[in-house]
Amino acid sequence: MEAQYTELARRIGLGQSQRIPMLFKMIANADEADLLLVLPADPPTAAAKLGRSEHEVRSMLDTLFIKGLVFPSRKTDPPTYRMGRDLVQFHDATILWLDAPKEFLDLWQEFMETEWPDVAKAFGRILPRPFTRVIPVGITVPARTHILAFEDVREIVEKARKLAVTKCTCRLTAHKCDKKLEACLQVNNAAEYSLSRGTGRELSKQEALELLRECEEQGLIHVVMNKQDVDHFICNCCACCCQTMPILIQHGVRVVEPSRFAARVDPELCEVCETCLDRCFFSAITMENGETARVNEEKCLGCGLCQVTCPTGAISMVEVRQTDYVPQKLFG
Repeated sequence: MEAQYTELARRIGLGQSQRIPMLFKMIANADEADLLLVLPADPPTAAAKLGRSEHEVRSMLDTLFIKGLVFPSRKTDPPTYRMGRDLVQFHDATILWLDAPKEFLDLWQEFMETEWPDVAKAFGRILPRPFTRVIPVGITVPARTHILAFEDVREIVEKARKLAVTKCTCRLTAHKCDKKLEACLQVNNAAEYSLSRGTGRELSKQEALELLRECEEQGLIHVVMNKQDVDHFICNCCACCCQTMPILIQHGVRVVEPSRFAARVDPELCEVCETCLDRCFFSAITMENGETARVNEEKCLGCGLCQVTCPTGAISMVEVRQTDYVPQKLFG
């Protein structure tokens, strides 16, 4: 593998990876890789560094933007372009490239199957907190509970200035279930970014709320960045394809933090129908010897999926953890 592609992988913290340099090579030719390596820079500066015309560099940057490899900052004039800052940004942006060949998507899935478990464990050692977190479904928290604005999916949608939906990058590459594909809700800056690339479809607030409700009914968990403002995305994650859930379920690696809430069962209302057992990703609910459902709060991530389909209303969500959400970076 050419040194320039290994260097690109190193810049997102994965220079030791076998497949990340290959992914860069599949999506960026040698000239485009050279341009990426002189970033961050505005077009005139990048052109001077490369000995190319500014017109040629601007055209290349436009192409790299569509591919999901560069991000412009409008804080400068002309804009300053930078590479994706980490693995997650590289993953999410490039997989949605509209012209991505099947071989590219398949190589991403090969990375997720073979290298991602060890990378996720490394994240766990480096980061003080998981970089994503669960927020409960829209109907789970009663009025008497103090739910904060950044934990309320309805309020996040109602306050958003721009909303869009994109395909779930994980299900797009993994193909392990038939859950909803167009399911990743983009909020504000992320919505504007996806619309400008042509990878997203704009939604009204009512359409966004309907999307979230449909995802809840399908058994998908709302996941956001682990910070106090939700200005990027609300993923709707399944147990088999997504970056966060399988790595937790199969390997016990927490790259997603639970919400402040946990399910609680009213034994007088529980009819032992076992619906909640099928809905829980994490084996947090048990029924033994015909007894009513019990919740292990240590295992419960507070997503609320069990409550959505409980036919007797026996399940409620209660606050069991304190909140202290802080911005996270994957490396440095």
